[in-house]
Amino acid sequence: MSADRKSIVLKGGEFLIKDTSVDANFIPEDITEDQSMIRTAVRQFVEREIWLKGHKMEFQVELLEMAAEMGLLGAHISEEYGGSPLDMHSNTIISEELGRGDASFNTTIAAHTGIGMLPIYYFGTEELKKKYLPGLCSGHLKASYCLTEPGSGSDALSAKSIAVFDPVTDEYIINGQKMWITNAGFADIFIVFAQVDGNKFTGFVVEGQNAGLKLGEEEHKLGIKGSSTRQVFLDNARVSAQNVLGEIGKGHLIAFNVLNIGRFKLGIMAMGGCKHSIDIAVKYASERVQFEHPISAYGAIQYKLAEMAIKTFASESNVYRVSDLMDDRYQEEINSGQPGFKAMLESAEEYAIECAIIKIYSSEVLDYVIDELLQIHGGYGFSEEYLPSRLYRDARINRIYEGTNEINRMLIVNMLIRRTMKGELDLVGPAWEVQKELTGLPSQTVPEGRLGLETRTVREFKKLTLMVAGAAVKYQMDGKHDLKEQQEILMNVADMIIYIFTCESVLLRVHKLSQRMNEDEIKPYQAMLKTLIWDTQALISKIASDALASFAQGDELKIMLLGVKRFTRYDAQNVRNARRLIASGIISANKYCY
Repeated sequence: MSADRKSIVLKGGEFLIKDTSVDANFIPEDITEDQSMIRTAVRQFVEREIWLKGHKMEFQVELLEMAAEMGLLGAHISEEYGGSPLDMHSNTIISEELGRGDASFNTTIAAHTGIGMLPIYYFGTEELKKKYLPGLCSGHLKASYCLTEPGSGSDALSAKSIAVFDPVTDEYIINGQKMWITNAGFADIFIVFAQVDGNKFTGFVVEGQNAGLKLGEEEHKLGIKGSSTRQVFLDNARVSAQNVLGEIGKGHLIAFNVLNIGRFKLGIMAMGGCKHSIDIAVKYASERVQFEHPISAYGAIQYKLAEMAIKTFASESNVYRVSDLMDDRYQEEINSGQPGFKAMLESAEEYAIECAIIKIYSSEVLDYVIDELLQIHGGYGFSEEYLPSRLYRDARINRIYEGTNEINRMLIVNMLIRRTMKGELDLVGPAWEVQKELTGLPSQTVPEGRLGLETRTVREFKKLTLMVAGAAVKYQMDGKHDLKEQQEILMNVADMIIYIFTCESVLLRVHKLSQRMNEDEIKPYQAMLKTLIWDTQALISKIASDALASFAQGDELKIMLLGVKRFTRYDAQNVRNARRLIASGIISANKYCY
């Protein structure tokens, strides 16, 4: 990364107070020829193998081994440990294309390559890495991750599993119960968390052949029925002290850090699923004839197709923006002499806020897109004989695992506040500037360029968020409430942050595309941007008003509500025509085409 490039790369969470460079921001249209070849190869694997077998449990191991032959299991692991490392954007493309496939196999491969392998790659000793990672990359070993217990889901650190050290044998004796464990039915390696001496949360590598490790029956789930999900029982399981991951009592660092990249990859796969779902939807809508016309000719269906496309385009814009940020940080760490595993860990940790945004937004967009896919199919969509019903069931888990979307929303705000308190981000200064701005007249200045109004609007959305968040924090400092106990406000602020990041990601992408396209080519992209910002303005205005009214009152509330109006003044858009234009492109191409 050049010095100029390095100087304009934002830190995690810094997007809220600084602008991102249009030219420096990576967009999907920037992928190289080599990356396009990777996309083609993975898509062929998805179409020829995964869609035929991925929804059936008996084929999960076979498909994992086929993925290993393609180098997909070790694409994020250093060569010294058996991997064939690719750049961040190539890995993002791999996850996107897998996301177009079956959700059961996506769960299997994501658990193996992410939460299964990364604890060893990030925190294992050199001996553990050399012992296990080559087999995990080649597919000869399969991985699983044991964190959740019957009494500890989101509150993972309250786990009751116990590990007691036996100095005679230099082993830990683990007892406990884990549940909802993906890949448990065939895994050779289990990443297990237990409390050493009852209060030191610690990670271990436990081999599947351990005499003290027993499995429950396969769970009967709402969706992803092809993935293996079992309970894991640890009954005096003896594990060598050499198999401890990281430091005793520091297991939370393992659990939290592997979830960062897991959330990012989940969001990527969900975005890929959105694209595939739109392909199915438009094909059906163009074939299904009612009242002597294909239903794609009707405005109600065109609205659905356009809205599915807008949200998917936004999700994709988010994904590749974060992929670029993490790639820059990774290269920065490598150039400073850090090993690959450390660089990867640091890059994901730096952008933990953005990874949470990706997970939340993409998983909720996928639910929206598949719900509309089913609706477009009508009664056929509700039948188990047709694909939409399976997709509908499978998608629902995305808002639950890798941390529920509610937990992730609160994490976004808590991480921002924590970084501010540590001096890593300066939110206080910009928030104070916004408060002072409320006493003057609104600026009528619009940045230059064809997207000047949209640029100003996104900046004003940021100011609105800083106003709300700053006021909420001030009320806490004044002793009027404990913000930690005001989860509704935290969720409000988190939603505003998610919407801001998404609008800015689309703005950056469309701005960059406008430098390459003629006026006719750019029109549908501008239509998506303008519709997204117009709809977001209504949402963010209500969310901000709800938050402010929950803790402020009297004249102070009136002043801040005037601030809401001040920072939400984007001109009304003809969204009907915009959506018709967007839908026409999809219908003409008979697939998602943006």
